[in-house]
Amino acid sequence: MLKHRGFPGRLPGTDYQFVIRRANPRGVTALTRRERHADRKPADRRADAGFMAALWAHFGAEPFERGNLDAGRLSWLFEREVIAAEDPFDPESYDALLQIDEATARASFPEAFE
Repeated sequence: MLKHRGFPGRLPGTDYQFVIRRANPRGVTALTRRERHADRKPADRRADAGFMAALWAHFGAEPFERGNLDAGRLSWLFEREVIAAEDPFDPESYDALLQIDEATARASFPEAFE
């Protein structure tokens, strides 16, 4: 599992984690699309925006390996702002390639690109 050096571990001042420390010995947590409902807590929305800002600052528009990025946090953006960058895509692989869909991400989180 690739560890993304320099990537923030969590949203500053909160317990919303962005990365995991080690691989799951029982298997890789699959990436799944999670629906973001309009009644989500403001803190959850800030965590999504902070994670998107960190992804953009670290990777930009280039494809990146999933590595130690938190599956739960990625799943809130998966198949919308963050898309598969390879075909076939294995959602249960730490080596899976992802990419930011810049147009969708800018529309969803304009504050992450300021």
